[in-house]
Amino acid sequence: MSDPHESCIRTRNLNLWYGSFQALRAVTVDLAHGGITSLIGPSGCGKTTLLRCFNRINERFGYVTTTGEIRVLGRNLYDPDVSLVELRKSVGMVFQRPNPLPLSVYENVVFGLRIHSARGELTRAALDAAVEQALTEVGLWTDLRDRLHTRATSLQLEQQQKLCIARLLPLKPEIILMDEPCSALDVGGTRAIEDLMFSLKGRYTIVIVTHNMGQARRASDDCLFMLLGEIIEHRRTEDLFLDPRDPRTAEYIEGRYG
Repeated sequence: MSDPHESCIRTRNLNLWYGSFQALRAVTVDLAHGGITSLIGPSGCGKTTLLRCFNRINERFGYVTTTGEIRVLGRNLYDPDVSLVELRKSVGMVFQRPNPLPLSVYENVVFGLRIHSARGELTRAALDAAVEQALTEVGLWTDLRDRLHTRATSLQLEQQQKLCIARLLPLKPEIILMDEPCSALDVGGTRAIEDLMFSLKGRYTIVIVTHNMGQARRASDDCLFMLLGEIIEHRRTEDLFLDPRDPRTAEYIEGRYG
């Protein structure tokens, strides 16, 4: 377990380039354990790039260069002994559009356990318990308990997105990164995902990218406003919305651009 008094995520002078284009500029930030942080700002400001730094997913692209320090759960992500497999167990990712595997609901939930456990290590009873616990945590157990062998891609979009979150939980992550997880959902689906975030808060640290100012204000404890790859303002959400310190923050949240 990580030290609850240390920042859950910490960056110092973080810079990132896609080829010759600099997407992040001297980003220094501390995110606390157990809260919900929203990243806001106009398209192309670096929100998703920053989010993906926290589990080094940007490195799938060979033309990315990163400098500076990123510490997650007390570890420098660029230490030579950091395992990306282990990192991504601790730091789960939820994408804009639900991406359940083309398998049954049951197999989606246990997929990670099967990959990360030795052959024969998991009994059927253990897998069954993991499925029930994960689906209960995301509020799907009652609806899907009799449909565990249904193909996951046949579920409603809201259910698919909840299932993608449930798929992370058996691996016991400490951090859940969400990249506009409600962008494909209607009002009811958005409310359901926000309610789920509230229920997970405290047990998990959640970082969410959103273009929805109402969602940022409703769902997060603190808010980080970015512009052109820089952090302009990072404060408690209520304070940032009611009394922004930077005029660029005020202009953005009032809808004058972006």
